[in-house]
Amino acid sequence: MNRPLNRRRALHHLAGWGAALGTPAFGQADKPIVLGQSAATTGPAAQLGIQMHHGARLYFDAVNAQGGVGGRPIELRLLDDGYEPERCKANTEQFIAKDVFALFGYVGTPTSLAALPLVNQARVPFFGPFTGAQALRDPFSRSVFHVRASYYDETALIVRQLTELGLKKIAVFRQDDSYGQAGLDGVQRALASKGLEPVAVGLVKRNSVDVAAAVAAIVAKRPDAVVQISAYKSCAAFIRAARKAGYGGTFYNVSFVGTQALADELGKEALGVMVTQVMPYPFSTTMGITREYLQALRQAGGTDKPNYSSMEGYVAARVFVEGLKRAGKNPGRDELVTGLETLQRFDLGGFQVNFSPRSHVASQFVELTMLSEDGRVKR
Repeated sequence: MNRPLNRRRALHHLAGWGAALGTPAFGQADKPIVLGQSAATTGPAAQLGIQMHHGARLYFDAVNAQGGVGGRPIELRLLDDGYEPERCKANTEQFIAKDVFALFGYVGTPTSLAALPLVNQARVPFFGPFTGAQALRDPFSRSVFHVRASYYDETALIVRQLTELGLKKIAVFRQDDSYGQAGLDGVQRALASKGLEPVAVGLVKRNSVDVAAAVAAIVAKRPDAVVQISAYKSCAAFIRAARKAGYGGTFYNVSFVGTQALADELGKEALGVMVTQVMPYPFSTTMGITREYLQALRQAGGTDKPNYSSMEGYVAARVFVEGLKRAGKNPGRDELVTGLETLQRFDLGGFQVNFSPRSHVASQFVELTMLSEDGRVKR
């Protein structure tokens, strides 16, 4: 009597294994939708990864509390890369080997570039990286989607603002890697359109605050302004050292610096420091998306305060889920890509997203903000 029952059970288990082998876990209706995120949660750039992750979790947790997408929860798995490319590459290999549905919210240019060949080879969606580097946008990859504007957009606004004020002696303090080069390329491109070039360039190693040589190289040229292309700790160290050396000009930063983290590092010395932003102003309820974000923060409780890096994680998660909803029931990766490409002129409540089959860059929105001595950000 038991033998037929055991045989049926054995066939059932074999069928289950066959389905698991033939159908990736992300396509199974009873499985979570697993996303992989590689970002710094330790080291001098840690606040960027922590804040980006927290913002994304705000939205994903809210979606999961309502039953997920198509009845499936979204699981965001985070691995620390310390803002180092080789560690990011290893994390990405691990995510791909474990068959995550997509990669989400990577933080940094050198780290994202280390992941890019693996992304293209595996054809795994790579969504919403926290970087504006052109090398991740050109050449076009069907797997890669950007929610934010580019460093070209940010540096063009900075140069336009300075030259309209009659300030033409512009120096660049940059990280000595692909991120710093991407920012420098943007500044040089914008200056060249006006017949200008940087009067000085100073370098700092990634994850270092050894800025003495950069300060000496730049302050000696007496620039009107310094455009900074690095993370918050090295930028804060440069500002302090340059002012101590007698520099009285203005400091401009691109968004990747980490606005709140830079303000926290500088304290009262933040007064007058400029930062370009590619996300909606996260401290006001005038826009639908910021009201939603601030409400999510309040409901989550805890000690997190609104900031631009967290806002970027929230917006990226919001856009990703909308694309996922449009991808159909239990979608595969190709269906996700197609779903995201339908987000044309999609309004998130004052922040417009515009993907298409020919463009995976959702926004060119940029605005300038200024830090105050009490840690606030003014538009």
